[in-house]
Amino acid sequence: MRVRFRDFNPRSFSFQRDPVLVLEEFWSPQEMARWQEAMGRANWRNLQDLSDVSKAFPDCGNWAKAQIAGEEVSLLMSRVALPCIADYVESFPNIKGRHVGFSYYSYSAGDSLSTHDDTDEAYAPPGTLRPSRRLALVSYFHSAWEPDWGGELLVYDRKREPDGKGKLQLTHCVLPEPGSVAMFTVPRPHRVARVDQLAGEHKRLSIAGWFMTEH
Repeated sequence: MRVRFRDFNPRSFSFQRDPVLVLEEFWSPQEMARWQEAMGRANWRNLQDLSDVSKAFPDCGNWAKAQIAGEEVSLLMSRVALPCIADYVESFPNIKGRHVGFSYYSYSAGDSLSTHDDTDEAYAPPGTLRPSRRLALVSYFHSAWEPDWGGELLVYDRKREPDGKGKLQLTHCVLPEPGSVAMFTVPRPHRVARVDQLAGEHKRLSIAGWFMTEH
């Protein structure tokens, strides 16, 4: 589903029925300005400095990641506390704990993220038992973005071929529109298309992460 936030009914929507949700105009101009200011104060680390992640995602440029400060965490969680999210997370049996994990991300020209499904197996240390990622969220905070600049979120579905081999089929191409939010159930194959050189000095600014359950 793709809908403007003011027209969205979070109590009637179900991720079991529709696993991908895009909410347009989710953040107000004042909120957008606050997030941009907070990102300007953040302590950023580039992909090349994140050894385990860079090994899992080679040839993806050198995008940057930063932690979200305490006040902004509270703001984020208060705004995304939607009934449809809680209903989906709580639908999993035998939950012992609930977790969230969100970070800032900055993609420049040449940056991308190769296809993965958010199971985290690619760079989890051997024997590590982590909370299960149930629902992914990404929201965009750059001031402007043109279609020629790339950086789309591409979401796929796995289709079984007659020969038994799996094949990915594109189901959603989500433009990184300022102020919008995209959510989808995990695991689900997806990637971030490479930001084109036409973007120049413009950066694709986002918050991304997961709602998780511990069992």
